[in-house]
Parts: sequence; C-alpha cells; structure tokens
Amino acid sequence: MGKEKTAEPTEAEELPKTIVRRLVKDKLSELSTDGGDVILHKEALLAFSESARIFIHYLSATAHDVCNESKRQIINADDVMKALEEIEFSEFVEPLKAPLDEFRKKAAEKRVGSAKAKEASKKRKTDENTTTENGKDKDKADNEAKDVENGVEDEEEDDDENENENENENGNGNGNGDGEQVSEDKDDVDDS
Repeated sequence: MGKEKTAEPTEAEELPKTIVRRLVKDKLSELSTDGGDVILHKEALLAFSESARIFIHYLSATAHDVCNESKRQIINADDVMKALEEIEFSEFVEPLKAPLDEFRKKAAEKRVGSAKAKEASKKRKTDENTTTENGKDKDKADNEAKDVENGVEDEEEDDDENENENENENGNGNGNGDGEQVSEDKDDVDDS
C-alpha cells in the first residue's frame, strides 16, 4: 500500500564516482575491439557503483563470518580469499594472490628497513654518547697536559702546595695543622 523504501547509501558508503568511472572505462577500453572511446551513461555509472558497493558489503560480511569461525576478531587477507571461495568467486583468488604476495614482500622489506633504521639510530646515539664521553676524557687529558706544561704536575702536589700556603698564612710555617698558630715566647728562650 505504501511506497517501498530502498536503503540509500550514506556518503561514507558511496564509492568515489571518478574512480569507478576510471576503472570501468579502462576495463572497457581494454575489451573494445574497435579502440574507440567508451561513453558511460550516468545510470550505468550508478549501477556499477552500487553493484561494487553491494559486492564489497557481501564479501565483507562473509569474511567476517570466516574470521568469527576461526575465533578471531581481525579479518586478514586469507579470510577474504576464503570468503571469495564461499560466495563462489573462486576464480578471483588466483589473480589476487600475486598482488597480495607483492604487498607482503614490500611490507616485509619495509619492516626490515625500519628495523635497520632503528638499529642504525641506536648505534648513532651510542656513538654520539661515546664520542661525547671520549671528548670529555680528551678534554681532561688536554687540560692535564697543559697543566704539566705550565708547571702544575698533579693534584697531590697541588694539595701539598695548598697545605704549605696555609701554613705560611698562619705564621711562617709554624702551624700545627689545625690552623692555630704556635707561639714561641721570647722570654722562654735563653739567649745566653
């Protein structure tokens, strides 16, 4: 009695029309024997787009079921391949294996490259830290060499010199080590 409502796809579900048009035109031009340009009517483009969208939904739902049967929550490429066989599109499996293998190979190379980059970065940081530490050690050695050239030999002699200076400040070298001055009374000394 009432109008039958069809579910219209939301904007997020719509496939980009330019990509659908390009895919269809490229394929039809490959199949065309006369080599002429193929013209698509708007309705035909809409039919291709809707068909592809429905196929993607159907394949996604089947792959989800395959994944659930395996008691997993993440759909992987093998689930999609198995889903293609279940919905009786097994002729698509073989042509899809080559690009999938190529993708996996590139991903593996990328992981190896990423691991090598991380390793190189760690090595570079370690080298920088070592260089910095060696630079500090080198600076210390250079300063010690300059001190030797200037007449200062090492820290022990510096400490001895500081001790002698303290004694001299406390009364002509008559210090008792506590910084107190030892006094000599001239009256106690016999001048005879």
